Amino acid sequence: MAKTSSKKTSPHAAAGDDESARGRLLSAASHLFCKNGINATGIDAIIEEAGTAKTTLYKLFGSKTNLVNAVLESEGKQWREWFIAAMEEGGGDAQAKLTRIFPALKSWFAEERFYGCPFINAVGEHDKDAKQFRNIALKHKKIVLGHIEKLAGELGSSEPAVLAHQLGLLIDGAIVAAMISRDPGVADTAALTAGPLLGQSKSKKKRAEQLEAV
Repeated sequence: MAKTSSKKTSPHAAAGDDESARGRLLSAASHLFCKNGINATGIDAIIEEAGTAKTTLYKLFGSKTNLVNAVLESEGKQWREWFIAAMEEGGGDAQAKLTRIFPALKSWFAEERFYGCPFINAVGEHDKDAKQFRNIALKHKKIVLGHIEKLAGELGSSEPAVLAHQLGLLIDGAIVAAMISRDPGVADTAALTAGPLLGQSKSKKKRAEQLEAV
């Protein structure tokens, strides 16, 4: 007969186990939601890929809806950190940073696990009047556009918010086109379209500086 251990798990160890399980569940759910869709992915598939028990999922998240929300929050944070770092890496002026947008997207599009934008996908496959995922998507988009708008102002755009939204439309369009076509090169086309927008803003700033110097 096996001996029954009297050793108790410490609160710190239990917290560490929960954190590990949470990370595995988020990773598994993110992969499956993006690859197969949220509605098509059941709880059983998630726990099988994560290697956890169903009770663990419900203990940590309470429901599939809460897990979806957590996945979108986590994915959004990771993507924003990567995207902003890709623009800022290497320094340079605002134009240099903004022109890094589409080469960064191209590298993302070329990844084996590129399945499009989780936010676009989530909103697309649910009731269009539902605010549940739309609010998370809008929060994500606001942060991304806010950074682009800041750079657009530094570039000298007379309407940085408008330029940010123009670039945002090109970003979203490139993501959807790449997801459908599986062609990373659509980012190059988006970059060509963005070029005149960035060039015009920089030219206006230069002309304004010249007039101030007179």
